[in-house]
Amino acid sequence: MRFVIWLAINALGVGAAVWFFDDISLAGADTRTDKVVTLLIVGLILGVINSVVRPVVNLLSLPLIVLSLGLMLFVTNALMLLLTSKVADTFNLHFHVAGGFWTYVFGSIVISIASMIAAAILPDPK
Repeated sequence: MRFVIWLAINALGVGAAVWFFDDISLAGADTRTDKVVTLLIVGLILGVINSVVRPVVNLLSLPLIVLSLGLMLFVTNALMLLLTSKVADTFNLHFHVAGGFWTYVFGSIVISIASMIAAAILPDPK
């Protein structure tokens, strides 16, 4: 049950980023069902990337994170959104981020806020 709630909130975070920014789109998803399925799959892809790739990238960029007083975390979050967009393109999903660097940064901030809300709502499994 926790996984389903986490997936739904992650998909809502991606949906909020699509809604807030014109450069993040679900181009090609015509029906509401297509949009929901695409958001759920992209939320799953983003969750897997954040669980597997992000800790490695954060560990490798730890000196830069310390030197920038944590601002490098925004860049790594933006890179995870970029990677999610590229993986979604390889699976022919309708999720596209067409903007530049700042679109990735602000989109990842919106998705991170949704993830923080999810962490606050979901009970600790311990």
